[in-house]
Order: sequence, then C-alpha cells, then structure tokens
Amino acid sequence: MIVKRAMRRAGYKDHETVEANNGVEALEIMDSSGVPDVVLCDWNMPEMTGIALLQEVNERGYKPELFGFITSEGTPMMREKAREAGANFLLGKPFTPEALRMLLDPVLG
Repeated sequence: MIVKRAMRRAGYKDHETVEANNGVEALEIMDSSGVPDVVLCDWNMPEMTGIALLQEVNERGYKPELFGFITSEGTPMMREKAREAGANFLLGKPFTPEALRMLLDPVLG
C-alpha cells in the first residue's frame, strides 16, 4: 500500500499495477500474464525472498526494464548483493514520491 500510494503521489496514477503477496506469487503472475515493465520488490517476503525472486527472474530469462527493491533495510552488503544480481536500485524506506519518480521516470515517465 505504501508503494502504491507513493506511485500515485509521484504521478503514476494511470499505470496498471499488480500486487503479489510474495515471490512465489509474483512468479506465478509473470508466468501467466507476462513480465511487467517494472518490478518493485520487498527484500524480506514469505516463501521466497526478494533476492531469490530476482535470481529466479534472471534464470527464467525474464527481462523487466527495471527491477528494484524497496525495503526498510539497506545495508551495504544488501546493496552489493542486489547490484550483483542485476537490480537497478535499492530504495530505503521511508522514501519520498520524488525519489521514486527519479528511479521510475526513465521507464514510466
């Protein structure tokens, strides 16, 4: 809900959003509906962590234009692990709609 609200405040009201409760559900959605342009993912999720989701997305050859983490944690080790796995960004909570817009505008702007 926080991310959806921030997206609206950042000016992305007309973009379709699909929410998954965990990484397993996100993969099921991608398998059945296709890969979205942007994936905004939490790091800590039940059933499959965000980094495990990104690794599986890579293994399946799925290519979202942006894959980023929005998380309450953001240690240097997490940032490095995300970068190595191919994430475009790791945005720490709390964040502003402006910060989100800077990251998403190259694809959604």
